[in-house]
This record gives sequence, C-alpha cells and structure tokens, in this order.
Amino acid sequence: MNFLHKDSNVHYTSSGKGSVVVLLHGFLENSSMWTEITEVLSKKYRVICIDLLGHGKTENHGYIHTMKDQANMVKSVLNHLRLRKYVIIGHSMGGYVGLAFSKLFASSVKGLCLMNSTALPDSEEKKINRDRAIKAVKQNHKTFVRIAIPLLFSEENRTVFTKEITQITSAALQISPQGITASLEGMKIRKDLTSIYKNTNFPIQLIIGKQDPALMYSSLVEQTKNTRVQITELPDGHMSHIENKNSLLKTLTSFIKQCH
Repeated sequence: MNFLHKDSNVHYTSSGKGSVVVLLHGFLENSSMWTEITEVLSKKYRVICIDLLGHGKTENHGYIHTMKDQANMVKSVLNHLRLRKYVIIGHSMGGYVGLAFSKLFASSVKGLCLMNSTALPDSEEKKINRDRAIKAVKQNHKTFVRIAIPLLFSEENRTVFTKEITQITSAALQISPQGITASLEGMKIRKDLTSIYKNTNFPIQLIIGKQDPALMYSSLVEQTKNTRVQITELPDGHMSHIENKNSLLKTLTSFIKQCH
C-alpha cells in the first residue's frame, strides 16, 4: 500500500489483526526483510512494515534523511492508519529511527526493541567512515553495495549465507545513490539518545550479535548499565534475522507479549 508524505510516496504493508507491532528495516534493506517474521507475528498481532525514506518503494525526501525525518514519516503512516499505540522493532538504522520516534512520540510507544542497533551517536572515527562511504557511493554505488552487504555478516557466515547475501545485494542495488547517501548523512548526525534508556516507562530490549562487525559489543553492554533495558545476546553478526533466525523470533515474540 502507498501513502503520500510531504509529496513523497511511502510504501507500507499491513497484515493481521490485534495489538499493533511496527517493523522498521535497516540501511540498504527494505520491508521485505521482515517477511518470515511477519508471517508468524501476524497470527496474533497487526503488523505494519514500512519502507524508510529512499529505500524499497519509498521515495527520497531531500538529500539528508535525518532519523527525525524518518520518524515523522513513520508517524504520518501510523496516523493515516488511525493507530494510536504500538510496539516498535527496529533493525540497525531502523533502531535509530525507533529511538528518534520514541523521543518525539513517547506516549504512543508500548515497547521498543533495538535489533543490532545502538542509542549512541556516531564516534568521530565512524563519522569519517561515513564520509568515505558517501564518497564511494558517489563514485560507484553498485560497487559500494556489493562490498557493504557481506560485511554485515559474521566472518564465517559470509560463506554460509551466500544465497541470502545475493538476494539482499540484488534488492539493495535498486536503491538510488541519493537514497544511500541521504541515509548515511542522516545517520552521521544523529543524536545521543541513551537518555531514553533511563527516562521512559515502556519496556526496551537490546538484541546484540556477539560477532556483529558493525557495532562494538562492549559499548552496547556499557550503554545499558544502571538502566532497565533488557539485553539478549545472539552468537553471530549484524543480520540476526538471517544468522540467528529462530532464536530471534523467540526473543521478539516474548518481548511483544511482555509489552501488552
């Protein structure tokens, strides 16, 4: 289904009935990453999957897609559907959007699950890497995508999940260079939102891949100290929905149940 947000076409899907769960994909992904998870969750809940700005079938909205821009777009879709309260699950960049959403619209959030994500802003080193990535995308975005996708998996899983890597890469190659750079620019300037861990009443869960090449394990654990954030550790990389599919599904269903 499509919805017009500030003159940009936004694509979303809605399946199932009941309490609402919103699924937000990561960078270089689209809402189809949730297909198998949606099949299970939609038996008990109404599941909304949204293509974020510049990804999937959703159009670009400018040259910088901040996490706040993304969150406002998500809220527009949910308002359009007349939904008032929901559990939000975000993978990687989708987690950043979930955090920005929780900051802006806390009263609408029943629970927040951050999958392979972080509430910390980019470090100075990470910002430099984002700038390098932007330069690489402008030179040849297809080469950038083909290199970037396998590096999201743990080293040993890069040979185990070759079919999935090919599929994700093929979908990511459909994203325009503008869509890729706008997200990189937006992630680079995102704020420190660790305050949400301490200042909210709804449950928060952090799902960590112990061999996640994109995020530092110790930093993820450290940021949740003296908070009520629940941590679930999975053994592999950044793509938990593929690398640790069954364990992830159990974790998500248990968390959603706890939020209701």
